[in-house]
Order: sequence, then C-alpha cells, then structure tokens
Amino acid sequence: MRSFFKIFFASFLALFVFCFLGVIITIWIIGAAAQPDKPSIGKNAVIVVDLSTHYAEQAEENPLSSFSGREENPGLYEVVRMINHAKTNADVKGIYIRASENMNGFAASEEIRQALKDFKNSGKFIVAYGETVSQSAYYVASIADKVYCHPQGGVEWQGFAVDMLFFKNLLDKLEIKPQIFYAGKFKSATEPLRETQMTAANREQMTALLADMRTQLLLHTASSRHIDTATLSMLAQKGAVRTAGDALSNRLVDGLKYDDEVKTEIQRWVKESSLNKINFLSLSKYAKSADFKPAGQGRIALIFAEGEIVGGKGEKGQIGGDQFVKLIRTARLDNSVKAIVFRVNSPGGSSIASDDIWREVVLARKAKPFIVSMGDYAASGGYYISCAADSIFADPGTLTGSIGVFGIIPDMHSFFANKLGITADGVKTDPYADMGTITRSLTDVEKQFIQSSIDSIYNTFKSRVAQGRKKQVAYVDSIGQGRVWSGTQAVQLGLVDRTGNLDDAINAAAKMAKLKTYKLKEYPEKRGLFDQVFGTSSDKSVASAQIKKEIGEQPYNLLQQMKKVQALFGTPQARLPFSLQFR
Repeated sequence: MRSFFKIFFASFLALFVFCFLGVIITIWIIGAAAQPDKPSIGKNAVIVVDLSTHYAEQAEENPLSSFSGREENPGLYEVVRMINHAKTNADVKGIYIRASENMNGFAASEEIRQALKDFKNSGKFIVAYGETVSQSAYYVASIADKVYCHPQGGVEWQGFAVDMLFFKNLLDKLEIKPQIFYAGKFKSATEPLRETQMTAANREQMTALLADMRTQLLLHTASSRHIDTATLSMLAQKGAVRTAGDALSNRLVDGLKYDDEVKTEIQRWVKESSLNKINFLSLSKYAKSADFKPAGQGRIALIFAEGEIVGGKGEKGQIGGDQFVKLIRTARLDNSVKAIVFRVNSPGGSSIASDDIWREVVLARKAKPFIVSMGDYAASGGYYISCAADSIFADPGTLTGSIGVFGIIPDMHSFFANKLGITADGVKTDPYADMGTITRSLTDVEKQFIQSSIDSIYNTFKSRVAQGRKKQVAYVDSIGQGRVWSGTQAVQLGLVDRTGNLDDAINAAAKMAKLKTYKLKEYPEKRGLFDQVFGTSSDKSVASAQIKKEIGEQPYNLLQQMKKVQALFGTPQARLPFSLQFR
C-alpha cells in the first residue's frame, strides 16, 4: 500500500507539472498570436519617458507580459534609438517626461538627455513634470521646452554628496581581523574594513569626481534654462531652492501645475478634444510599433557586459568570465560579423575572470574592428576588459580607471573562540597547507606571499593597460594606483579615446569595417521561454524586489553593501572602491 501511494503521488505531481507547463505555453502562444506583428502607433502620439524606470543595458525579459499587464522595460540603447526614431515619425507629436525620480545613473542620464536634445531639433514639443523633482531627474528634464512641478512639491537643487559606511569598529568589537592586501593608494574598496573614515587619497578622488559631475550639471542646466552657472551655483550653495515657489522664482521651472493642468496643456498642443483622448504611448509600446533598429547587409556584433565580473558562467546581472569569453569568441569566429562593439557597464570584480575576457578581446581585435562603449561604470575589472580595444568611447559622467587590485582574508579565530565558544584544530603535511584559512592569523611570511601575489596582479594589470593604450607602464602607474576618473578626465589622460555614447561607438565600428549599412546582432541573446519563466535569476530578482519593498530602500542598500563586502573575501579583486548613487 505504501508503494502504491508513493507511485500515485509521484505520478500526480508529474501530471500537475506537465499541465502547468502546458497552460503557460498555451497562454503564451495564444497571447502572441492575438497580437499583430506591428501594433499601430495611432495619430498624435505623445511618447512617455518615465525616468523612475531603470533602463538596463538590455531590455528586460518578461515572457508573461502579454497577459500579465506588466510591460517589458526597453534597454537604454533602445530608449535612445526610439527617441531618435520619433524625431522623424509624423505620428509622434511630442514627448512627456515623468520626472519625479530618476533610477538611472549619471552616464545613462546623459545619453537619454542627449537623445532628447536631438529630438528638440525636430520642432516637436517636450514637456516635463514631477511632483517633487529629484536633482538627477531635473538633470534630464531641464532639456524640455516646459518644466513643471507640483504646487506643493518642488525641485531638489543642492549639489552632490557621497556617503560611505565603515565597519572597522564593528569588526573590532566582533574580534574579526580582515587581513587586507592591496596595490594602489587610491584603491579604497577595503577602506570600510580598515578605516573609520575616508583616507586623504580617497577624499581627494571623490572630491574631484563630484566637482566634475557638478560642473556638467551646471553647464547643461545653464544652457537649457538660460541661467548663468554662477547663479545656479549660488542657489545650491545657499540652499535657496526649498519650495516649489523657490524653483519658480529662480526660473528652474516654468510653472506650478497639477497633473490635470499639465495634461490640459498637452491636450492643446496635440489638439485633442479631451484629456482622455490624448494618445500617451509608453516606450514599451512604441518598441513594439516602430521600426527603429538599423537594417542593412553588414553585421555588427553588439555585446552587452553589465554587472560584476565573476568566474564561471555567472547569473543574470553578472559578467561571467566563461560566458563572455564564449560570446566574444563566437562573434570573432563568425565571418558574417564585420565588427564588434563591446558595451561595458561594470564596477569590476574577479581579476582572473577579467584577464580571461581581456585575452579574448585581444584575439578579437586582431580579427576585426573592436570598439568599447562605456556606460555608468567601466572601472577596475571593467576597465581591464576594455583596455585592449581599438578605440574606447565613454560618456563624460562614466566612472572609469581604478587600475588597482586588492584581496581580503578574514581571521575569525578570536570571533569563534570569544564570541561563539568555538575552537579549531587540525593537522597538515606542509607548513603552508592551510594558508588562507579563517581559523588562524596569517604568519608574516604568508602575508608576504599574498602581498607579492597582489603586486604581481597589479603589475600585470598595468602592463595590459600600457599595451592596449600604447603608454609606458610608469605613466599608467602614475594615473593608476586605484584612482577613479570621470569619462572627461579619462580622455585627457589617454585612458579613453573619445567622449561619446553607444551610437557613436557603433558608427565608429561601421566606419572601421567600411560598412555603409548594417544590422546589429545583440549578445547575450534572449533566453528561451522555459528559462525566462523558470530561471533561477528571475526568482532571485523577484525575491530581491520583495525584500526591498518590505524593508525600504536604505536598509536594502545597506544589506547589499554588506553582501558585497562578504563577496570580497578570498580571491584577488579588481573592483570599484565604492558605489556612487546619482541623486
């Protein structure tokens, strides 16, 4: 009888899973069949650019979007191309920017803003509105013909700041010794574990970075709002913009309006009879309706590398060394691919995985034109995998450089013994067999071994940069040392060839390959339906979103920072020393 029930329940479970999969696939097929290939845009369309949406490098995958009601978010480059396409689309009359929050980084915001600036040349209108407009959202929204905010809201205008958390005192109380090794005086990724405040070197580089970002904010705002930079600077220094009225009197906005009043103005511009008839079109819907992707006989491979660099295949949102070596190799060996554009948006990570990818970039460059386009970050390992390219493009606000290495081996024997009552013992065949264990301190000789290894990796890193950028190793060392630079600064130093966006990089690749027309082959390719529905990465993203919703953004960011600290232990890292949030 027991055997019968085991067989029965196993068969029932298999039947349930089979039926569930059948329902999912059937609904997906019906939903896909029910939609026309190219839905109509409709007349007098107003495209909505919602800055509270994070536009990742590649489009968000949602296989159930056709019947779940949740739209797929387009990728950043798709957003830029759609705005460019809308310039010449007679059915599009203007753009409406939702500008309360901005979930995109500084460089990404620059690319969106530049696309909007080009759109204005068409003579079509751009209207921006937010209740309380964050500074990062205002950076983009200020390009609009009209900028409005809520009468009880306002505009944040107070400059930039970076806050860092330091865990040294906590580790001291827990009797945990991090045992840190690094090469580069600016390599401050380990500062939270070894200091109680920013070092002078880190303070120097962060001050320079924020000053550069501030200059760009002032210059762009001054140009679009016709206010001199000295006045804008004074407003931030005095904290003069505290209310919506302050924003209006200082000409940061054109009026104080409620949502219906802004929509009524748009209604007049598109000459509709009522608010309900305004044809607002999300970027997700426009992506399904418009032919905005280039088409031609030549082929350019566009490889998106976004996230931390890790060994192995990696997960969604990571740059797995094995996976990206394979992707670059596939493009290199494909004779139909005439050039490769490598879009890098990464704070770095594993030094070994970075070196594996670098090697494949070197081989690819020998075979065909290889261009790098940098996003918000292309620092440390992110710069490592970029430096061998034929040409490197960066946005002015890209954070790059950070040429340096570090490693951490925690000594937790006091924590185990004094806090948890746990002791450790063992045997070994040779003196260094257990080197790196967390249950004892490193000896002086072992510390020398590890520091020598870190120094060796740093020397290799410098030589890779010197070879790729055609510089002397001594010069690379002088601008290296773990220091982070903006895209503008990196051009001046020779780490980057030009400031420019992804479109500029693709055009350069086409020119090098002598292609008059081309189409793009994007990598990584979209996953299959089964992987999209049941993949572990999607489960993790849903879980992360739920945790963030429950505990709030700041505690969630603290949790993520602590997880990143934990991930630093054990293996040499070429990683950005901080996470800079653009507010």
